[in-house]
Amino acid sequence: MGSARRRRERVLEHLTALRRLPLGGAPEPSFRARLRAELLSGAHAGEPVRPAPGRHARRRPTPRRPLVSHLATFGLAAAMMVSAFATYQSVPGDSLYPLKRAAESTLVRLSADDAERGARELDSAKSRAKEVASLLGSSESGPLVSKTLTEMEASTRSGINRLERAEPRSPKIKKFARDQKKVVGPMLPRLSEDQQAQAQGYLHYIEGLAAPQ
Repeated sequence: MGSARRRRERVLEHLTALRRLPLGGAPEPSFRARLRAELLSGAHAGEPVRPAPGRHARRRPTPRRPLVSHLATFGLAAAMMVSAFATYQSVPGDSLYPLKRAAESTLVRLSADDAERGARELDSAKSRAKEVASLLGSSESGPLVSKTLTEMEASTRSGINRLERAEPRSPKIKKFARDQKKVVGPMLPRLSEDQQAQAQGYLHYIEGLAAPQ
């Protein structure tokens, strides 16, 4: 165990020396020879001792635990990635949607300052707009659309207020207003009368943000 550790330390020392070389430089021949010798000695030292061939020599079965462990780790990572993607793609009414909202709230709370917090709240408002667009056309989306429009406006106003305090006349505000108008505007013909009133009031608010000052 101690010899293996010493070999690793020597290899790390060689790698550290390589990192100190100037960009485009190459190690000296003596260094290359020393590194090759170290690697070869480590490879020979790590080879298992094989019994001499004979009548009573038995081949030990290759352990499969490491392979199973790697497969299990890979499967777990893949499952987590699929779950995260499904959570990100969820819309109001989906079982994973509360996790999506909880993750957004956590990011807002962990923001370093008002500027970052405001920007993340505007990102949440953009997500609400996309969710409304996804909900349109569903037979049972009426209450969910109205609720999501309300949350979109709340996130927008909170994010704008924070950004205006931290970065007065920030170009992020105008860009957000222009982008959001392109998403919300086309929804109007597909909304109910009450929902249209909500969306039009929202558009009026963000149009004032995008107007030149």
